[in-house]
Amino acid sequence: MSDDDKPRGEPAVKAKLPNAKNIRSPEFTPHGISGGRTGGQPLKPSAKPSGLTAAQAKKRRNIAIVVAVVAVLAIAGGTTWYVTRPAPKVEVTGAFGSAPKVKIPGSITPGKTLKVTETVSGGGTKIGANTLALLQYEIYKWAPKGSSDKKGSTSKKVLDTREKSELNPQPGPQLLPVDKLQVKGLKNGLTGKAEGSRVVLQIPPDQSFDPQSAQQFGLAEGDSVVFVADILKVIPTNAEASGTEQKLTDKNLPTVEPQKGKEPKVTIPKVDPPKTMQVKTLIEGTGPATTKDDTAVVNYVGKIWGTGKSFDSSWEKGAPAAFPLADPPPGAMPGFFKGLRDLKAGSRVMLILPPSDGYGKAGNPQAGIKGTDTVVFIVDILGAAKTG
Repeated sequence: MSDDDKPRGEPAVKAKLPNAKNIRSPEFTPHGISGGRTGGQPLKPSAKPSGLTAAQAKKRRNIAIVVAVVAVLAIAGGTTWYVTRPAPKVEVTGAFGSAPKVKIPGSITPGKTLKVTETVSGGGTKIGANTLALLQYEIYKWAPKGSSDKKGSTSKKVLDTREKSELNPQPGPQLLPVDKLQVKGLKNGLTGKAEGSRVVLQIPPDQSFDPQSAQQFGLAEGDSVVFVADILKVIPTNAEASGTEQKLTDKNLPTVEPQKGKEPKVTIPKVDPPKTMQVKTLIEGTGPATTKDDTAVVNYVGKIWGTGKSFDSSWEKGAPAAFPLADPPPGAMPGFFKGLRDLKAGSRVMLILPPSDGYGKAGNPQAGIKGTDTVVFIVDILGAAKTG
């Protein structure tokens, strides 16, 4: 007799059924109570059967899958960013000609080789052999990692040509003969760079300043340098005035005879000097006119009216000079700076400065100029750049 044919009541065979809680889901899945869940895990006794339709359950499963995929992608994307994120580096921002913002992370160590980058690329004349570069620049000391100061920084600005300091008593751009520089990192890093560029040099110790200069900047052994420069103007070292000659017929004024590649010959007449300041154009250049906001690169010679003695000459020194044309500091000759404004680059001019526009009643004993002396300057304006 089969079990099905046996009378109802006591079971034919008494057997102990396994508890569902002790059976893993692959072995046992209670039917009708999974509520559409995957994995076949039973509900807790207090849970109620799902009231969702098959379509609703399917929709819920799809949403759960999408959320899971998005989470996985987010985690993967975050991991990828962390692995491939940009390494810390020296950052220089800001417009050309304005003071740059320089950030040197303390978490990185200076490299052992010269690194040259351009944050702004210009299209003007390039720095090369026998050129002069008018630069506005900043110098930063960059100590090796682990040599931080009290604030935790490994870098410090030690010179800014825009700011007055003990190392820079007269703020303003500086004119450098790059091909003659003894600092190997500056020479190699600036050569070939064009006027209008902002150049960032990371200079290792073996290409930096000599020990004496390093000491002035507060550099210690092993310190690197970050040099940030705006190349304002590039001028050939043999540049001179060129343009249209302007004849002077006033016999009461000095005569000027050009000498190719040399200081012009100046002859001062044996008469009393003019009582007021005089600005006479001898050669009119073709470049843009200078302004109060410019720094002019010039060759010049200064002579004393009456004796004809030369008291200063860039030609004799062998290199042009750069002068900001804004109002000069106390002790300088205001007429010299005022007289070079509103003149075309490439011009040669004569400035005649009475004491009131020169050194005043005190004169300049060191230069042999008395308080009653009138001085004469012959100036070649080789170029100019806006710096104000």
